[in-house]
Amino acid sequence: MGLKRFIGKVGLKVGGWTDVYDVPADLGNAVCIVAPHTAIADFFVGMSFYWAHGIPYKFMIKAEFFKYRVIGWLLYKMGAVRVDRGKKNHLVEQMIEMFRQNQNTHLIICPEGTRKKVTQWKKGFYLIAQGANVPILIGFMDYKKRLCGIEKVFYPTGDYEKDLAEIWDYYRSIKVMGKHPEQFNLYCDD
Repeated sequence: MGLKRFIGKVGLKVGGWTDVYDVPADLGNAVCIVAPHTAIADFFVGMSFYWAHGIPYKFMIKAEFFKYRVIGWLLYKMGAVRVDRGKKNHLVEQMIEMFRQNQNTHLIICPEGTRKKVTQWKKGFYLIAQGANVPILIGFMDYKKRLCGIEKVFYPTGDYEKDLAEIWDYYRSIKVMGKHPEQFNLYCDD
């Protein structure tokens, strides 16, 4: 077992987390959405999960986290992709290209786009998955049950509204609770 896997497993155990990973071993590249995203602690739980399972990953993070050189360098080494939300940056195309250059990599995205309560999710995760022809993994962190993981693989059909409704139905069915439940609008546009 490598050092990262050991640190990930210890991090989950110390935090009191149980994890589940029910994904075919030969899945290949995938977009992994994670919800709810209501606290910065979600980042550490997510990294512990990915390290514990030894899964190659990239994640998008807002440019503000890169303003300090050491933190920016560390984030880059951890798999961060810098996102400047104020500029037109062709991010969807960049992420599709990233999949062409990487094998068996998960791109981790919090579709809420922020830790605050939102009424709709950002559509980029779907456009990336569809454009790269990769599945969407539905990841979760439930602070009430102290359970995190990925149990569902979803293949986009091209009908965004229908697919999004099915994804939301899944989150409703597993009744996940974020660290700050009042900041997760489980019903989104309902």
